[in-house]
Amino acid sequence: MITANLVLVAVFLLLLIVGTPIGVALGLAGFAAIGVGLDVNALQSVAQITYNSISKYPLIAIPLFVLTGVVFERAGVAAKLVTFMQAIVGPRSGGLTLVAVLVCMILGGMSGSGPADAAAVATIMIPSMQKAGYPPAFSASVIAAGATTAILIPPSLALVIYGVLVPGADLRALFAAGLVPGILAGCAIMLPALWLSRKHGFEVYSSQTRPPFWRAFWEALPGLFAPVIILGGLRSGLFTPTEAAAVAAVYGIVIGLFSRAFNLRAIFEIFADAAETTAVIMIIIALAGLFAFAGSTLGAFDQAANAILAFTQDPLVVLCLVMVLILFLGMLLDGPSIFLITLPLLYPVALKLNWDLTWFGVLMAVNIAIGQITPPVAVNLFVTSKVAGIPIEATARWVMWFVFSLAVVLVLLIAFPELSLWLPRYLGYLN
Repeated sequence: MITANLVLVAVFLLLLIVGTPIGVALGLAGFAAIGVGLDVNALQSVAQITYNSISKYPLIAIPLFVLTGVVFERAGVAAKLVTFMQAIVGPRSGGLTLVAVLVCMILGGMSGSGPADAAAVATIMIPSMQKAGYPPAFSASVIAAGATTAILIPPSLALVIYGVLVPGADLRALFAAGLVPGILAGCAIMLPALWLSRKHGFEVYSSQTRPPFWRAFWEALPGLFAPVIILGGLRSGLFTPTEAAAVAAVYGIVIGLFSRAFNLRAIFEIFADAAETTAVIMIIIALAGLFAFAGSTLGAFDQAANAILAFTQDPLVVLCLVMVLILFLGMLLDGPSIFLITLPLLYPVALKLNWDLTWFGVLMAVNIAIGQITPPVAVNLFVTSKVAGIPIEATARWVMWFVFSLAVVLVLLIAFPELSLWLPRYLGYLN
């Protein structure tokens, strides 16, 4: 078994080093370990194990929420939300930074994906911010940071995966637990963005007039209503998280057709784009299931958990070590991949230390959000830098302010777990 466990880890790390896609590395490492440590019958069941990893009802929410995000993007919701937020904020020093973050937060309640959120907002906001005097690197940093809230504000694709992988986790509780931290993260980003804007004299005055409030409100109302449908339906018990995703997707298509943002022919392209994104996610989940089966069956994850606990029994020290590990992975990988790689190892640790699994899931999500804007990879920052036409290195001066502010939110959530747990308790999702 020791040999098989070493094969599992060594093959996975070797494949990552040579640049193998994360899903393929997970699957091949699991297959190699099963071949070394188990009998022929186990190898014959590899296909069934891989299929079982994705044949789970809650995972249906992933393609539906992906479809919802694509639909609302094509329906021009982002542009209408920007106009509405400008009507609220008005022309003031640093006002466009507030608009950018607020729009990111609302769109995050539709797409559940940080990079998708960043791309949609950056395309609209960066040209406007450049005209108002904001440096492209600063604009890219603000929008990338604002888009990190998509991993917290429901529906979060990463939290959907966490809820499926962690036995006993309630997806409704996870969504509720992520809402307040998501709002805290948004506020934590807006404060330094506004301060930096005024300190450096960006947008001292705005030549743009305030859009008419009620007209902007009515045009943005269909987009504003989408999060209400998702959260309201979950709270009322009218439908499950998976059914909420289906309702939101259909609602978005109806809105797009009635507003003539796209036609029936364009719906085919929307479905094709959503299917392509979903396929990538599901392939990774399927192959990660093979990796998780090998690690749990061969005892690799239990041995790793025991090694961590042998180093120290202090829950706070262990939690800090885990957070550092996740932050490092967040700098290199996307959120769903991090959950798929680390949860088989961290779940036994969380159980032995009696951590609340809902709270721990939110902590992981906040940490991954920080990694999404921390170089060298920083997926959100990569997207916004590409839209702004600047090298990612140019954002380092600005983005570290937002890394620090999000780190403060993480510390607060560790020190005061009820910041994330009080809402699901109040709604009756947790005891």
